[in-house]
Amino acid sequence: MITLKKINTKKEMKQFVTFPFSLYKDNKYWVPPIIKDEVDNFDPNKNPVFENADAQFFVAIRDGKIVGRIVAIINWFEIEKQQIKKMRFGWFDVIDDIEVTKVLLAKVKEIGLANNLEYIEGPVGFNNLDKTGVLVDGFDHIGTMITWYNHPYYKDHLEELGFVKEKEYLENKFKFDKVDKVYFDRISKIIKRRFKLKALDFTKTKDIMPYVDEMFDVFDKSYSKLSSFVPISDAQIAFFKKKYISFINPEYIKFVVDENNKVVAFAIVMPSFSEALQKAKGKLFPFGIFHLLKARKHAKDVTFYLIGVHPEYQNKGVHAIIFDQYTKTFGPLGIDNCIRTPELEDNEAIKKLWENFDPVTHKRRRTYKKSIV
Repeated sequence: MITLKKINTKKEMKQFVTFPFSLYKDNKYWVPPIIKDEVDNFDPNKNPVFENADAQFFVAIRDGKIVGRIVAIINWFEIEKQQIKKMRFGWFDVIDDIEVTKVLLAKVKEIGLANNLEYIEGPVGFNNLDKTGVLVDGFDHIGTMITWYNHPYYKDHLEELGFVKEKEYLENKFKFDKVDKVYFDRISKIIKRRFKLKALDFTKTKDIMPYVDEMFDVFDKSYSKLSSFVPISDAQIAFFKKKYISFINPEYIKFVVDENNKVVAFAIVMPSFSEALQKAKGKLFPFGIFHLLKARKHAKDVTFYLIGVHPEYQNKGVHAIIFDQYTKTFGPLGIDNCIRTPELEDNEAIKKLWENFDPVTHKRRRTYKKSIV
């Protein structure tokens, strides 16, 4: 018999967070989170996302053991301001038993019906800065710290239960040595001169902070037309600064500003922490922090986390300035692979941005949708 348990205590939340550690034990492609960070991420007193969202956490139990988990999410901005009557679910993990999946998703549906919502979509997080999508192709590639990994049967469970594909995301990578450094140096100079733009490079995190709010303004404007877009609040921006900016190599963050020193384009790249997180096994101490710091300094693979160009400057070649900055930063560091975060398959603007890099699609992921009315 399968029973459902709602998570109410910190001890139970730790059990919720650590369930995938047993589900993916000995899987060389799964990248574990830092347990404390994940628990804090789900704490309404620490994560400002809960100012505009509600979440209920559940585990499925059989014979005294956790056999599945899920988060039922309501983003109130999305529902009240955007009039999108969506019930979200995320952090979905389950053994290969469709009856467990059925029980978990039935609870999500129940909550959606109680709040007069029209359909379920997932797996997704709270907003655009969270992980998204169930992996449907590329199971033999290591994950990243900003994507979910899952077993191949997840897709089968969802489809058997009547869920249909809603959005398709591609994950691409390219070799750094494929980047034409001479071309981007030449084009960058032309674009900077033509539009009176300037590239900003950093060596200290404190010098980045004054630009982060403007960066998110560009982020909102450049991504607002995407079907998955939900705005990021000021409190969430502050949370992001504390959680990510202070840990990312300052030289991996690039801005382009106009003649008035206003941000018109940005990019945030991270060293690949995947193997370091696997070695840390969910804990920063006593040794996990050393693996992460080593990766921060020596990783030869990097992940393009966020990139955006203000709509007024799109299709004008401004991205060439950013890529020129990275060629000059990454060349001396011996960077090998450049890995991109999941991007919507129908995002034509992003396709054009990367088309000269000879990208290879190595993973695909999807969100799935089902009506609940």
